Amino acid sequence: MNPCAKAPLAGLFRTPYARRQSNNQQGEKTLTTKSFSRRRILTGAAALSTAAILPRASLGAGDWRPTETVRLIVPAAAGGSTDVMGRMLAAHLQTAWGQSAIVENRSGGGGTIGTAEVVRNKGDGHTILVGNPGPNAIAYSIFRNLTYKSDQLQPVSNLIRIPNIVSSHPSTGIKSIPELIAFIKANPDKLNYASSGVGQSPHLTAAWFLQLTGLKMQHVPFRGAGPALQAALAGDIQILFDNLYPTLPQVEAGKLTGLCVTTPERSASAPNLPTMRDGAPELAKFDVSSWFGIFLPKAAPAPVIDALNKEIKVFLEREDTKKNIAAMGARTDYGTPQQFSDFITAETAKFGEIIKREGLQMDVN
Repeated sequence: MNPCAKAPLAGLFRTPYARRQSNNQQGEKTLTTKSFSRRRILTGAAALSTAAILPRASLGAGDWRPTETVRLIVPAAAGGSTDVMGRMLAAHLQTAWGQSAIVENRSGGGGTIGTAEVVRNKGDGHTILVGNPGPNAIAYSIFRNLTYKSDQLQPVSNLIRIPNIVSSHPSTGIKSIPELIAFIKANPDKLNYASSGVGQSPHLTAAWFLQLTGLKMQHVPFRGAGPALQAALAGDIQILFDNLYPTLPQVEAGKLTGLCVTTPERSASAPNLPTMRDGAPELAKFDVSSWFGIFLPKAAPAPVIDALNKEIKVFLEREDTKKNIAAMGARTDYGTPQQFSDFITAETAKFGEIIKREGLQMDVN
């Protein structure tokens, strides 16, 4: 059973969950009762009042605190995982700091429009970016006309990581990554795969898999994860690379066959699925996830960075936060500013090499 269906926040809202956004803010449709329940859970988690769920945190005498409204810029439309994490953190910060904290959605350009807005703001702690791999790792290599650079942002801490998932249509008979590799070798050019779009995390997951194994499959990009999943369910494509949700409920229902998750460790939401690393020796270092973290403008002083990092740690250690994050199929991933900076550097280099090998170049639209 999907663990999301048991989450404590289910049923708080009766309106459908807003369309889930992929890294380039393209929506998808609710496909099953399970995925619908998860969407309601996440919407409820994002919208709960601070008074209802959060106690006031204590501030030390030397801690920085904001003097005006804090703006959390989400470079995606409302309803996606980036937005949900931004709203949950905003609720915590408002209670902890005793100052209004609001989320502003600035979607477009694969997340680069909202990110560029944060870069232009002064680093006084009152403007915060909720980032993800699209604008904060992939964009630096794939966009020719990007208006900001990585050194214009100060990483503060990651929040969560969610694995991607690889699945097949049952008609293929492919039930594992070793079987997928063997099939491609025996039947070159006979399989195609779907993703949520060129340059998105699922596409680059597939590209890296093929690069490491020296294999080829035909890429069929769609405008968002929803259409890609629909094509996979219909059997129009044979292999699907996607974020863990909304594919996992389809795997649990037997409509698709789960092959692996793409993180080094198995997912608590799908403990029976092996990792990509388990599939072949050449995949031993495979590690791709969707992550969501916090950035400030580069000019932010150390007291501001430290105060925000401290509150992120408190936020991620809360039991209610852990339950909400587990409902997303994710795990917490707190780190110091230096640890998160090192992680971003590694992610940027990893995706940059994949993009270079693929020869991908795009313009921000």
